[in-house]
Amino acid sequence: MFRRRSQAESEAPETVTVEPEVRDPEAPKGRPTPKRSEAQANRKSRVTPPKDRKEAARVARQRAREDREAQRTALVTGDERGLPVRDKGPVRRFCRDFVDSRISAAEFFLPSAVLILIMSIMPSATLKNISLLAWAFAIVLIILDSFRLNFTLKKQLRKRFPDANLKGCTPYAIMRSLQMRRLRLPKPQVKRGEKI
Repeated sequence: MFRRRSQAESEAPETVTVEPEVRDPEAPKGRPTPKRSEAQANRKSRVTPPKDRKEAARVARQRAREDREAQRTALVTGDERGLPVRDKGPVRRFCRDFVDSRISAAEFFLPSAVLILIMSIMPSATLKNISLLAWAFAIVLIILDSFRLNFTLKKQLRKRFPDANLKGCTPYAIMRSLQMRRLRLPKPQVKRGEKI
């Protein structure tokens, strides 16, 4: 503290300056070089964030609306690129085509249910009894048809796609068969009775 300045300066530790390491130009950089098309797409997709929250919310809503519209057109046209993840791939396409090419009992359930319901509210006791039997017959028919679809579809999938992951394919096909053909999304791409 009461030493001379020259002594205090000489005892101070010397600071070592470390130069940043320069990477050897021939050393690998740890990631593959992107293709020109990918680099250009990345440059175009980078957008400067909006300054205020309202603008950011408006941009997000607009982007979500565009995505929904693209997905809806893909569902109508059957374009594979815009389909949701659950509908993508050759296995799911085969399941859809397999269901759409056949006539299933389940797709006629809705119109028949309306008729059975009308019969059940009629004052006649015989019509009410017939409607109860019709309900039971329709449900049993749908269950049997679903089992047949499950069995034949699994057999075809194993034959055509031996190495593919088939998890969830048969429930996907059964749910599709329960819908009326006109209301199915993605829209049917094959005609009834067409060989696939």
